[in-house]
Amino acid sequence: MRSHGTPSNPAAGDVTPAVLAVGRPDFPNVLIDTLHRQAGVGHCMVFALTRAGAASCLLDVGNIPTGGDLGAAYAGQFHESDPNRDTLFEGEDSAPIMLPSFAPRMYGARYRKIFFKDSDIVDKCATAIWVGDTCYYVNFYRITAQGRFGDAERARLQAIAPAIGASVARHFQQATTAAPEQNLAALFATRAPLSALTPREQEVCRHILLGLSSEAISQALGISLHSTLTYRKRAYERLGISSQNELFGIVLRLIAGPEQLN
Repeated sequence: MRSHGTPSNPAAGDVTPAVLAVGRPDFPNVLIDTLHRQAGVGHCMVFALTRAGAASCLLDVGNIPTGGDLGAAYAGQFHESDPNRDTLFEGEDSAPIMLPSFAPRMYGARYRKIFFKDSDIVDKCATAIWVGDTCYYVNFYRITAQGRFGDAERARLQAIAPAIGASVARHFQQATTAAPEQNLAALFATRAPLSALTPREQEVCRHILLGLSSEAISQALGISLHSTLTYRKRAYERLGISSQNELFGIVLRLIAGPEQLN
């Protein structure tokens, strides 16, 4: 069963707000808002695990009041008894990992009591990505009032997990608070195929990614609507695409790529 407001056929660009918030102070709030809108996620927690055995809670945001305590407990000792641990540590650098569906029987009695029964968590999904010797373990939760994830929501999480995982990793790796426009400008200047576009084509595409209409782009750049549409058409032809969603897809694939995580 699908929750109200969860699109059935999402575009890659639906997670763009979270991607563009990387490095900004409001990243946690933008991330949970994006996850809630796209897949009905109520709470998100991110842990950093290292091959040396250390663990820490990097992010705790959403509708679970005891999230901070859960994060500390997991990082302190329970990460060692996580049934997903073997799957996590078999992961390869920069390759997204989608963890198995949640089942209470996977967890020990004490683990279930603290992390699910006492905290009112009824379902979870998770993804992870290794960057060097650090695994960024991203967990998505729902509480009793929300019910379990529906099939459509699970499919949505699986579709957006690579971009979300890569964005989380980048956010906690970089200290910069660059604005979205600056992040995009750097991407277009350095990464093929975007770097092959002419300066004006890049400007038009960056404004498209920021959510501006063709009319608004024309006003922002001081050019005619006809010119805006022409630059967009030429850019799409160079990139071998035909829609805004495909442009979002290119950007997200580049962000999720190894070069952006180093």
